[in-house]
Amino acid sequence: MSSVIGKNIILSVFGESHGDAIGCVIDGLPDGIRLDTERIYAEMQRRAPGRDKTSTPRREADMPRIISGVLDGVTTGAPLAMLIENTNTKSGDYKNVMTVPRPSHSDYPAYVKFGGNNDVRGGGHFSARLTAPLVFAGAIAKQILEEKGVTVGAHISQIGAVKDTAFDKNGVSADVLTALTKKPFAVIDDGAEQKMRDEIERYRLDQNSVGGAIECAAVGLPVGLGGNMFDTVEGRLAQILYGIPAVKGVQFGLGFGFAAANGKAVNDGYEMRDGAVALKSNNNGGVLGGMTSGAPLIVCVAMKPTPSIAAPQDSVNLETMENTVLEIKGRHDPCILPRAVPVVESAVALGILDMMMEQD
Repeated sequence: MSSVIGKNIILSVFGESHGDAIGCVIDGLPDGIRLDTERIYAEMQRRAPGRDKTSTPRREADMPRIISGVLDGVTTGAPLAMLIENTNTKSGDYKNVMTVPRPSHSDYPAYVKFGGNNDVRGGGHFSARLTAPLVFAGAIAKQILEEKGVTVGAHISQIGAVKDTAFDKNGVSADVLTALTKKPFAVIDDGAEQKMRDEIERYRLDQNSVGGAIECAAVGLPVGLGGNMFDTVEGRLAQILYGIPAVKGVQFGLGFGFAAANGKAVNDGYEMRDGAVALKSNNNGGVLGGMTSGAPLIVCVAMKPTPSIAAPQDSVNLETMENTVLEIKGRHDPCILPRAVPVVESAVALGILDMMMEQD
């Protein structure tokens, strides 16, 4: 099992959803970076459970405790280690899934891979709770990126049948991205919020869940970041984005929209603008040949509905090897999208910083 990612900034995540604590170790951070702890806490609260009716009722403080790598608020250059205590667990809710795997969850393949020794309480190490350390690392990455003139932000582009206004792929600004990070429910069109909330509530009342998509952008990137073939911007960001539980699709720019397009319609032409080379459009999402093009980086992730739903589902009993019906207890998100926005931002920020360290 690998819970480590990065070439220059190396993130290692540890812990289980219902263990004593979760946390991470970050290697490769530059020394001398003064951390804005208030901003880090604010990012953590955007992801934390129990703050909104659209999320699980489980309430955790999610206050990170830095135990190494920082002195008087400044990075020392040593590995930065961080802990978050789990304080509101109800492990008894998962007793029945010890032997009856949840449909569309990690339970069954993990049971086989680890010989039944996997921790299923809250999903164990496969839980979306493990994205809290990723948000912590991403909050630090964002601060370093801002010093380099790079801004990252995201919005909920879709929940069920309800869609938000899409980013202007060639004109999204740092101000727009920063404003989105301050919204409790990150949408561009404020009128879409209540419609999305109604969509989530409709599925919750039906003992069900609903999926959606998150669109993320980064502006201020230099031209030429990344590489060809197996070192592309798309490949490196996709790897970390697919580490987020529930992410089942990643696309850059038009993505699958290219399949029905023609070259004249979607090729991104060039022009001189304010004395510099610029793109006239940005259908490729800011990446050409695996390298940043100078246009905004635009990536969208599709997230599946939360597997743990209250409605009865078909499964099997792994002890008796008989068919059975599973009724899941516990506290679960009817829709993960609102809390996943800062997670996607963090993944993109961390991946970009990792690549930018190669240019320093």
